[in-house]
Amino acid sequence: MASTATAQQPADDFDAAPTRLFSLDALRGFDMFWIMGAEEIFHTMAEATHKQSGFWNALSAQFTHPAWNGFHAYDLIFPLFLFMAGVSTPFSVGRELEKGKSRGQLLLRVIKRAVILVLLGFLVNNGLQLRPISEFRFPSVLGRIGIAYMFANIIYLYAKEWALFVWFWIFIIGYYLLLKFTSAPGFHPGDLTPEGNFASYMDRTILPGHLYVPFPDGRPNMHDPEGLFSTIPAISTGLLGIMTGLLLKSKKLSQNAKTLRLALAGIISLALAQLWNLDFPINKNLWSSSFVLHVGGFSLLLMALFYYVIDVLGYKKWAFFFKVIGMNSILIYISGHFIKWGYTNEGFFKWLGQLAGEPYGAVLMAITFVLVKWAFLYYLYNKKTFLRV
Repeated sequence: MASTATAQQPADDFDAAPTRLFSLDALRGFDMFWIMGAEEIFHTMAEATHKQSGFWNALSAQFTHPAWNGFHAYDLIFPLFLFMAGVSTPFSVGRELEKGKSRGQLLLRVIKRAVILVLLGFLVNNGLQLRPISEFRFPSVLGRIGIAYMFANIIYLYAKEWALFVWFWIFIIGYYLLLKFTSAPGFHPGDLTPEGNFASYMDRTILPGHLYVPFPDGRPNMHDPEGLFSTIPAISTGLLGIMTGLLLKSKKLSQNAKTLRLALAGIISLALAQLWNLDFPINKNLWSSSFVLHVGGFSLLLMALFYYVIDVLGYKKWAFFFKVIGMNSILIYISGHFIKWGYTNEGFFKWLGQLAGEPYGAVLMAITFVLVKWAFLYYLYNKKTFLRV
């Protein structure tokens, strides 16, 4: 790891912590890698084989979102990032508490960060332009991260450690009961369709602007996957990350014991998710309670794997590629809305795609697209320049 405090600072912590988890930065970068263009590699490979390869078609499908119920690997990216924001809390907010900062001071910082993320999300969605409020979309990925992170951190600041586990279940059980015994007007209680579920109905009623998904007949505002009500169970995703961070920071357990506990918790979470899925389907659009457990299980297993390989066994060099991405994760996420990466990629590498010809030229261009972004992040890494919220 870099020797300076600035270089150790990830994109979404408060200040440089004296004890850093290389594995957390690497896992954050691994997560962002798949939405900074890497998914297009699999899509172009499927196209290059004219959709005749079952292998590439299957991989390509995993990097899309199901229309409603179900789960693809692509659905893990967003909740994994929120989970990791929670993991960093004991190493950032917790460290500030240990240094003597008051809970009130840290509460203001947590709220400030949430507001900044909500505003960034609004900017990513809508840009800077004047238009009627009905044309704006207010919910966003960054907005959900900000709000869920804020409430999870407030609980962390003011509740006992054991109470985090209780709050985790309160949110997902309460959300389950809310959706099972209510519905949109004209639908039977427990309706979980896009039109009939209570969460989407309340978003249509409360939120200004427009929602992301229109009705089948073309009318706007049926559902928003980052809506207000489905943020409730997302708080549990953040709390699961905080509990994971507390475990990893603990001095009472060996590193091997921490790894084992994370892996076991991940397996149990996946098993419970499958049971709950029978009554409350795994659904990213609604951030269903079974979805929280499902993605939580995968997040725990990935954290266990990265922690064991990188921080326990000490194999770090292979993960440097991902660490560079993870140190500026928010920057690379929002950059595509303000930087024409495709123009830059073609300027440097169009000749390579032309030399390769069809159909694999597009695959090479997808690979170089990711490398161009990584080179930009590597430059910032060497300059110790990180976007911190």
